[in-house]
Amino acid sequence: MGAVSILAPVVIAAWPAFSAAVVAAAASLGYQVASEAKNQAAAAAAQKQAKPVRLEIERSEVVTDQLGRDQHMTVTRSGVTVTFSRDARGKALLLVTGTGQGQEELRALGEELSQRVVQQYVYQKLMDEMRKRGFNVVEEEQNEDRSIRLKVRRWDG
Repeated sequence: MGAVSILAPVVIAAWPAFSAAVVAAAASLGYQVASEAKNQAAAAAAQKQAKPVRLEIERSEVVTDQLGRDQHMTVTRSGVTVTFSRDARGKALLLVTGTGQGQEELRALGEELSQRVVQQYVYQKLMDEMRKRGFNVVEEEQNEDRSIRLKVRRWDG
């Protein structure tokens, strides 16, 4: 018997789970997480730079009291700075800035990272839920289109 699960990437999370997904996704794309002091300085500098690209993570809702309106996380790579934060409505926002890149290139980099964050978050939540329900991963495959195929098994005793 087989089953196929299709997950719509709706992120409803506390900050720790969301930040873990940001770190994992950013690392997979070669970004480095800025230290807390650099994080605050980079976020302030990014907001002052001319024409940063501001994006919402598509189909996401971060609804938590644990993430204050002023909390953020910043990752950097090759002159591009991406700052994740939460707006007043609870939506996850990205502020993408860079030196030498155009608006479209910055938008593409931000969208790539946001899609990877959503995928990583959903993957983490799915794996946690499968473990809770007694499933074991038998096979895991990442396809060229970056989709992930999991084969799981559960033994009833």
